Amino acid sequence: MTEHILVMRSITKRFPGVIALKDVSLTVDDGEIHAICGENGAGKSTLMKVLSGVEPAGSYEGEIHYRGRPVSFSSINESEAEGIVIIHQELALVPHLSIAENIFLGNEQTRGGVISWHETNARAAELMARVGLDENPVTLVGQLGVGKQQLVEIAKALTKNVSLLILDEPTAALNDDDSEHLLGLIRGLRDEGVTSIIISHKLGEIAAVADATTVIRDGSTIETIDMRVPDDEKSTLVPRIIKGMVGRDIDSLYPERHAEIGEEIFRIEDWHVTHPTQPDRLLVDGAALNVRAGEVVGIAGLMGAGRTELAMSVFGHSYGRDITGTAYMHGKPVLMRTVSEAIDAGIAYVSEDRKQFGLNLIQDIRTNVTSAALSKVTSRGWIDGNEEIAVAERYRSSLNIKTPTVMAQVGKLSGGNQQKVVLSKWLYTEPDLLILDEPTRGVDVGAKFEIYSIINELAEAGKAIIVISSELPEVMGLADRIYTLSTGRITGEVAAQDATQERLMELMTMERE
Repeated sequence: MTEHILVMRSITKRFPGVIALKDVSLTVDDGEIHAICGENGAGKSTLMKVLSGVEPAGSYEGEIHYRGRPVSFSSINESEAEGIVIIHQELALVPHLSIAENIFLGNEQTRGGVISWHETNARAAELMARVGLDENPVTLVGQLGVGKQQLVEIAKALTKNVSLLILDEPTAALNDDDSEHLLGLIRGLRDEGVTSIIISHKLGEIAAVADATTVIRDGSTIETIDMRVPDDEKSTLVPRIIKGMVGRDIDSLYPERHAEIGEEIFRIEDWHVTHPTQPDRLLVDGAALNVRAGEVVGIAGLMGAGRTELAMSVFGHSYGRDITGTAYMHGKPVLMRTVSEAIDAGIAYVSEDRKQFGLNLIQDIRTNVTSAALSKVTSRGWIDGNEEIAVAERYRSSLNIKTPTVMAQVGKLSGGNQQKVVLSKWLYTEPDLLILDEPTRGVDVGAKFEIYSIINELAEAGKAIIVISSELPEVMGLADRIYTLSTGRITGEVAAQDATQERLMELMTMERE
């Protein structure tokens, strides 16, 4: 057994007009959990694509040594044959196939050239037990939550005799329980001799699980940090990682804001929402809340509490059925039965899933920015292309979207810059109320600070803002008031100065009487 399972030296990768990696080096010890951290666009995923053969040999400079010998892969099949398996943030599963079929897709269990379903399901059950997935092997993957789908991907990797497992943002879309289960599984695999590389923006999780962390900034290696330090030194690890990622100390993760709160902008009373396909399931039960000009109101709740369902139902009844209750804008009742009516009423909603609901990834920045208010750049049925470009350029400059041109394809931007494009799109509608659902999901710490600053600027300009977040420190760091939600009910309202994580969690777990 070699001391280092992986050594990458002087890796340089160029794309047209861009150097994505510049002389990057990475050393991973056998049997460790090694984290890679960096801002979006730093080159983390590109480095892993070089390693796994997605970016084939000959398309980059430098050398790779795996288990003590030089290797170069021309495809992902070649790297998997060596036991290197990568699980991408966008999971590669087929929703209409069963768990067992997904686990053995491309590696079917056959006898005499015919698939043996008995063997397929039996072996799948063994692998599922190993990763802690308590489901029937014939269950369709599309019926599973994201956390369980991650476990299917890992079970699939185990069929390939994985020795080096690469996970790209494995907990980005998971709740706390699913995240903890997944991290526990990775620790268990380490004990079995499987080496893991984790790319993540959740620095608290990295500090808890990683044996070493390599920081990459602007395509270059900054340092590798030994995370196995005495307990009294652990508090220094996250600030050190942040400084390496952004090139500066961040004394406060949340920029200061001096709230000047004005008149009430928005209010709902006795708001009820029923599940769209299960008429006996109430998703939101009698919710009442309000938000004023210049105020940031947080909504905190566990996964399944009804946070997103509440937001989407307010935004033009875009989720749920039998939606009842009264909504007020500027003290007057308003009807918002469609998204168009909600926009006309002065409401904008930034979805938690920017890739599926917030952006057209194959279109350019210009088209995305104006898409929710196209009439503003349209004359006599024709879109004014020059005006579209001018509008997009204003937001590119004011929100610091890092791209040389607004004609760039949105799907090729980093997560932080994609989020700024979504914000631009809704700000162009000139809303009075902006609802932000998980505004920094999958966004690095530097881009988070920029988004927080944008939120503060909007509040200081008199906008009313609702922030929904799974991260309690984020809610507490941004909001002036916080509503807690549990099983569809508002269970509490806490002023920011009185909020603690313990108090919020107590309210978020309050059971229905």
